Amino acid sequence: MKQPLAFIVEDDQKLAAIFTEALHAAQYNTESILSGEKAASRLSEIAPDLVILDLHLPQVSGKNILHQIRADSRLQNTRVILATADPIVAETLRDEADVVLIKPVSYSQLRDLATRLRPPTYSNTP
Repeated sequence: MKQPLAFIVEDDQKLAAIFTEALHAAQYNTESILSGEKAASRLSEIAPDLVILDLHLPQVSGKNILHQIRADSRLQNTRVILATADPIVAETLRDEADVVLIKPVSYSQLRDLATRLRPPTYSNTP
């Protein structure tokens, strides 16, 4: 059965790699983008099941991307996990995100959370 798509928007390449591995372990296909501008553009083309979103990104902020996701009817079922080191800004966006994680985010924490957020239309077996 097809796997859900997770879109990782994180400008730290090492964190993006850890997030990718955690999501693969949770049986997601992944796509990773390092800049806000590229992520905003790509979100006009795809409808991921899950977005892991950093707030402080080059060119376009994660806050703007979150607003873009919530304003797009194609993305109404997309779950958003904010992964940020900025708890103050994260708190202001808590009602728009499905989950807010304050960095550091561990591999197992993200893997387990992504598994719980897995859309019911996808099989949970490998």
